[in-house]
Amino acid sequence: MLVPAPTTSWQSPIDETGPDHERGTMDFDRHCTEIVTQTELLTTGLGAADLRAPVPSCPGWSLGNLVRHIGGGHRWAREVVRTRATGFLPDDQVRKLDGDDCADVPATWLVEGATQLADTLRAAGPNTKVWAPADYATTSFWARRFAHETLVHRADATLAAGTEFVVSEDVALDAVDEWMELDALPQHFDYRPQKRELLGPGRTLAFEATDAGAAWFVDLTGEVIAWRRGGGQAVVAVRGSLTDLLLVIYRRKAVRTSGIEILGDEELLDFWLGHVGFA
Repeated sequence: MLVPAPTTSWQSPIDETGPDHERGTMDFDRHCTEIVTQTELLTTGLGAADLRAPVPSCPGWSLGNLVRHIGGGHRWAREVVRTRATGFLPDDQVRKLDGDDCADVPATWLVEGATQLADTLRAAGPNTKVWAPADYATTSFWARRFAHETLVHRADATLAAGTEFVVSEDVALDAVDEWMELDALPQHFDYRPQKRELLGPGRTLAFEATDAGAAWFVDLTGEVIAWRRGGGQAVVAVRGSLTDLLLVIYRRKAVRTSGIEILGDEELLDFWLGHVGFA
């Protein structure tokens, strides 16, 4: 059982009302661009990697499973947008991942799918009505989601290939913002009632990117999950580079690792990490 919060707390120095608050926002066209850019970076980074290699951050998957998931996801999302779907479309190509792991990395196929998705999104425009989870229901959701879906799966691929994961600051900021927004959706309580266990008095968390002058505050004390960009008085805080925070929040990297500092109630942090995640 989670113990009551300690009486001491940590105050982030980042001002929630300062200029950092909007730094992570990228527009529709930039999201479309990043779908392709992140795919190109992924294929370049993999080079001649062995598709049979396991993916540590996606247990049970090979690198081949991962790249087929990415390419299938791009093509599935393109169909949602192209057909102006009004309901969920079958996504077997995202989930049925068997294939030839003895082949080369399908770089051309991956970039082709990403480009087709980006082109279809741009042709539709940012405000076209189309099916999407929760209450989003426009093409803007799909552009942002697949920009960061591709980004984080690129991180998975680098972990599998043993290469370095590098991401530009504005992309990483927007990716953390999107994650915070999606994970706070109240619809999660309908799909996973156990997520309500996160809520309780004295439960606040802060995340500070020490190299980017940015912070995020998560408040679990109300009837729903609330978050904001900026600092605040928190029971537990996590401090590290922006890239490390991105990977920790997406549960791609262990929080207790070199370069990450935890201040305050580590039990609350572990409890939160055990209940979050949407992909």
